[in-house]
Amino acid sequence: MKERFLVTGGARLQGTVQVSGAKNSVLKLMAAALLAEGVTTIHNCPEIDDVALMRAVLEGLGCEVFIRGTSVYIKTPAELRSDADFDAVRQFRASVCVLGPLTARCGRAKVALPGGDAIGSRPLDMHQSGLEKMGATTRIHHGCVVAEAEKLTGAEIRLDFPSVGATENILTAAVLAEGVTRLDNAAREPEIVDLCEMLNEMGAKIEGAGSNVLTITGVSKLHPTTHKVVGDRIVAGTWAYAAAMTRGDLTVVGVPPKLLHLPLEKLKSAGAEVDAYETGFRVQMRKRPVAVDHQTLPYPGFPTDLQPMAIGLAAVSEGFSVITENVFESRFRFVDEMQRLGADATVDGHHVSVRGVEQLSSTAVWSSDIRAGAGLVLAALCADGVTEVHDVFHIDRGYPHFVSLLNSVGAKVERV
Repeated sequence: MKERFLVTGGARLQGTVQVSGAKNSVLKLMAAALLAEGVTTIHNCPEIDDVALMRAVLEGLGCEVFIRGTSVYIKTPAELRSDADFDAVRQFRASVCVLGPLTARCGRAKVALPGGDAIGSRPLDMHQSGLEKMGATTRIHHGCVVAEAEKLTGAEIRLDFPSVGATENILTAAVLAEGVTRLDNAAREPEIVDLCEMLNEMGAKIEGAGSNVLTITGVSKLHPTTHKVVGDRIVAGTWAYAAAMTRGDLTVVGVPPKLLHLPLEKLKSAGAEVDAYETGFRVQMRKRPVAVDHQTLPYPGFPTDLQPMAIGLAAVSEGFSVITENVFESRFRFVDEMQRLGADATVDGHHVSVRGVEQLSSTAVWSSDIRAGAGLVLAALCADGVTEVHDVFHIDRGYPHFVSLLNSVGAKVERV
C-alpha cells in the first residue's frame, strides 16, 4: 500500500538537526569499492532507500554487502560479474556509476539504462565518449549501455558540460588505465572531491580535486580502504530553507557552511540571520522573507537540487521573484503541485515567476522526485490545515528519518 504524509500547517521549526552523509556521494563510493578486491568500509552513510538499492546492485555483481546502521561493508571478489542488467539498476539513476569501475576491472560492462527521478533527460553521451577516448567501444543495446575494452589508456578528455555522472565514470575508469588522463571541464561538486579522496586512499593518483581539471595517473591495482562520507549539503540546505520558510530557528550540524555558501547568502538576502560554524550553521528568520531571485548552475553555483526549496521560499515571500533552472529541463513539474497549494507561480520556459502570498492553502499534492517531495512538505508547513503529500517513496530515497526529524523540531507530520 502506498504511503503518504499528512502535514499540518502553521509550524515554526526550532531546534537542532544532525545531517548524515551525502546521498550523492555514498552511492558513488559504494560503486568505487568494485575497483579493489577485499573489504571496503564506508562510514557516515545515510539510512535511505537508495543505499539498499545500491547494495542490491553490488550483490548482483558478486559482492557481499553488509549494512550496520550508518556503516556499509563491501566485500569485493577477485572475479566480478560484468552485467548489471536487473531490476535494482533500473530503479535509480546513480546505478549507472558502476559503468566506469566495471569497464576498468573487467574490461567489459553491461548496465541497464537507469530510471529514477522525473526531472528531465540525462543522456549518457559524455560517459560513452570519455570511455571511448580511453580505448573502449560503447553502444546502447536492448536497453543497456555496453562498454568493452581490452585495455584502457590515458587520454585528453574535455566535457561539453561539467556533468557529475560523466566525471565520476571517467574518473573511476581512468584510475586503472595505463598512462595519464586529463579531464577538462570536470564537475567540481564536493561529492566529486569526496570520491577523489577515497580513490586516493585506495592507491589512486588523482590531482586537481575541486577544480575543473582532473589529472589521473593510472595505477595497476587498488586496495580497499575505510572512508567517511562527506555531509549531505542538499539535506542541510533543505533544513536551512525550512527555517526561513517557517520563520523558524534551526541549527544544522554535520555540513561545513562553505559547501552551501551561495544558498546561505540567498537566505541572508531574504532576511535571515545566518551564523556559520566549522561543521554547521544556524538560520533564524524573524519576519516574513523578502523575495530573492535564484538561478541554478553547476557547483559552486546554486544547486539544482535546492531549486524546489527556492520556489517554496518565493511562494511565501513578500514580493516578486524569478527562479531560473539551467541544469534540468523538466524540474518545473514541481510548480504544478505548488499551484495546487495556492502558490502564485507561472512557468515560462526555464524560468518560473513567483509572487509571494501570505499563506498557502492545504490540499493533496504528489511528489515527482526526491527534492520536489521534500519541497512540498516544506510548503505544506506554510499552509493552513492539513496537506496530503503522496508518493513519498521518493522522499525516502534521499532524506533519512525525515518525518521524525521534522517532528523533533516542532512540525506535525504523520506517515499513513
